[in-house]
Amino acid sequence: MAGHSKWANIKHRKARQDAVKGKAWSKCSRALMAAVRASGDPDPDTNLKLRYAIEDAKSVNMPKDTIRKAIDKAAGAGADGVTFQEVRYEGYAAGGVAIIVDCLTENVQRTAPIIRHAFDKHGGNMAKNGAVSFGFNSRGVILIESGKATEDQLMEIALDAGADDIVEQDGGFEVMTEPGSFIPVKDAIDAAGIETASAEITMIPDTTVACDSDLAGKVLKLVDAIEEQDDVQKVYTNANISEEILESLG
Repeated sequence: MAGHSKWANIKHRKARQDAVKGKAWSKCSRALMAAVRASGDPDPDTNLKLRYAIEDAKSVNMPKDTIRKAIDKAAGAGADGVTFQEVRYEGYAAGGVAIIVDCLTENVQRTAPIIRHAFDKHGGNMAKNGAVSFGFNSRGVILIESGKATEDQLMEIALDAGADDIVEQDGGFEVMTEPGSFIPVKDAIDAAGIETASAEITMIPDTTVACDSDLAGKVLKLVDAIEEQDDVQKVYTNANISEEILESLG
């Protein structure tokens, strides 16, 4: 579950990714191959979409050799000729919580009913394109844990590289960028030897929905059901779930 970058949600998502690492790597491989096939360019220095896909793969600890094999497969004779299409679905979970689902699929006629069924089964409903996404903004978000860097260091490094803002939160710092500045800022932080807890292009909601334990459980069941699907790449939500509730729900 991606979305507004609360530390609790980041930790929760990483824990789930670790539990289903094979599926996470499979989805990353699909994104890597799709990025290469879309442009025919296997070079991350000139293929920005591929660079984003590589960063996502690194975030789930996908080995460098596995990343390279996926890129080589898409670029070389091993390619299977499958063309992936980017599709976005939007809807609402219980309590009016907004959900955005980004997919890569070779068969939209298969994917759409699967996503709709997940919404229906878990008390949600699909919406028209744009009905939900208008309330989100695409942003680069880089999280750095306390002790990994000082605010002065980040101000000098990240802002000079193009970051929009640096916010200190419980747990560390949140570096915000425009999507186009994400890679230069991430590269500058990496070059300074500063370890990042999370780095991604995500969708930040304008407003959030505070969730009690009951509502949070319903929302997370829907998100889990959607994320289980092979075609699904990322799920964004405006649910605001506290760390205490996340821990109680496991």
